[in-house]
Amino acid sequence: MKHIRNFCIIAHIDHGKSTLADRLLEYTNTITQRESQAQLLDDMDLERERGITIKSHAIQMDYVEDGQPYILNLIDTPGHVDFSYEVSRSIAACEGALLIVDASQGIQAQTISNLYLALEHDLEIIPILNKMDLPGAMPEEVKDQIIELIGCKREDIIPASGKTGQGVHDILKAIVARVPAPKGNPEGELQALIFDSQFNSFRGIVAYFKVLNGEIRKGDKVKFVATAKEYIAEEVGTLKLKQTPKDVIKTGDVGYIISGIKEAREVKVGDTITHKDRPSSEPIKGFEEVKPMVFAGIYPVDTDEFEELREAMHKLQLNDASIVFEPESSAALGFGFRCGFLGMLHMEIIQERLEREFDMTVITTVPNVSYQAMTTKNELIVVNNPSDLPDPSKLEYVEEPYIKANIITKSEFVGPVMSLCIQKRGIIVNQSYLTSDRVELVFEIPMGEIVFDFYDRLKTISKGYASFDYHQIGYRKSDLVRLDILLNAEPVDALSSLIHRSNSYDFGKRICEKLRELIPRQQFEIIIQASIGAKIIARETVKALRKDVTAKCYGGDISRKRKLLEKQKKGKKRMRQVGNVEIPQTAFMAVLKLD
Repeated sequence: MKHIRNFCIIAHIDHGKSTLADRLLEYTNTITQRESQAQLLDDMDLERERGITIKSHAIQMDYVEDGQPYILNLIDTPGHVDFSYEVSRSIAACEGALLIVDASQGIQAQTISNLYLALEHDLEIIPILNKMDLPGAMPEEVKDQIIELIGCKREDIIPASGKTGQGVHDILKAIVARVPAPKGNPEGELQALIFDSQFNSFRGIVAYFKVLNGEIRKGDKVKFVATAKEYIAEEVGTLKLKQTPKDVIKTGDVGYIISGIKEAREVKVGDTITHKDRPSSEPIKGFEEVKPMVFAGIYPVDTDEFEELREAMHKLQLNDASIVFEPESSAALGFGFRCGFLGMLHMEIIQERLEREFDMTVITTVPNVSYQAMTTKNELIVVNNPSDLPDPSKLEYVEEPYIKANIITKSEFVGPVMSLCIQKRGIIVNQSYLTSDRVELVFEIPMGEIVFDFYDRLKTISKGYASFDYHQIGYRKSDLVRLDILLNAEPVDALSSLIHRSNSYDFGKRICEKLRELIPRQQFEIIIQASIGAKIIARETVKALRKDVTAKCYGGDISRKRKLLEKQKKGKKRMRQVGNVEIPQTAFMAVLKLD
């Protein structure tokens, strides 16, 4: 056990974690030249296309130092704020962390928040300065930032480059020397923490775990504490590039278990595995519950596919435990699910994965956040969907969630960033200079304003340099109204949203204009209206496609033409009563990108 080292890699997005992980795998001969490819651990097509890590990936390496073999368990984690739940799970299974900072960009917001996660779990931090081969690298300045942040010695920071392989041997030595061996009692009752799981269509559900106490053998009868279900460990093993079966996984090691579990609901990430005959007295305290920030409805395009969508969602939840969902129905779209996501990127990725991995075509409604409404009878209602908001006559007040946002940017972008936050009803709390040209701005801002396009716009105005991190600080009273979109006087509940009264007129007008462009013309006139309660605040019209019914009248009396036009007018009127308007998926997505 004293020769096992468990560590993860944490960093801001695009600081070169996955590339450095590739080098570590090459230098320890875990992979052969034939198997090697860029971002080896990112095994989803989506991850490769976008160049981001979405899932944490665990892999085991063998390393020999001074004739002594060591087992190194590496977990590569995502860097984007939307996947920070993945990071918190990986950290729970480790004793040390490599903190990677890009030598050309310096410390960014997500670096700091991931670092705090690691420090809460008392992990040993090894700071690494990556991308030293870039011409724009500023090693001395960035070293100053790292020292200021974690208070280490200057010589503890390892300069490295994932591209050229500089410093990789130093990193491996540092892992062996500085990361503590796992603690635990090899003789005790079995306690293993599940930190990830995935679905295999041939073998059922594969759970990844770390053994804290005791050991698990092939053929053992095991029990999952949270669900109280019992299984036989058909296969246990370690995670090399492929899964490698073993007879026993001992204390401190990381491995996988296959026990023929078919039901997705039976495996919970954060659960404890123990022996059936000698159960451990208490489960392991793992990571905190996930807090969804953005809510949106996901509906199958074809209503018959509802059950298949439910299956797909359960399988996806195995692989990504941070998504929460519950069934709901909508007048316009039929049956679907109300889903909670950690952010907009997370929502986009989930939608893409449903389409790619499960072949589901889905409609995603306008995302929003959850509000609290107090009725005149003193009942508190949680409003996840704008249609749940009580009638204004029964409403005492509405509270919306606020967040504290930390934005780190270059000093030249302070003006535009401030005006963006004030435009989004933010209140500036603090502004501090970290170095001569890097500023940290702290805002309190309503969560609902961040949901749509805040992050994209922040990146645009700061030329990609601003980094953004946030946490919730509770609910505050606010003057919110429900904005409904009507098509031919029929409300489309998938497009309604809760919005601050001051923004509602502008927002309503822009949505109507956008929908007029996107809704295809029909044989009848389509009237698009935005309303607050019974009051219409904006209107646009999609003109009808017309057939020239008077073409066959040449000359003759005007009354002949009028008779034909009147007949056409009646037909159009009847058509408008019975005709229904199909809204294309682009219309739902366009609402998000109004600016």
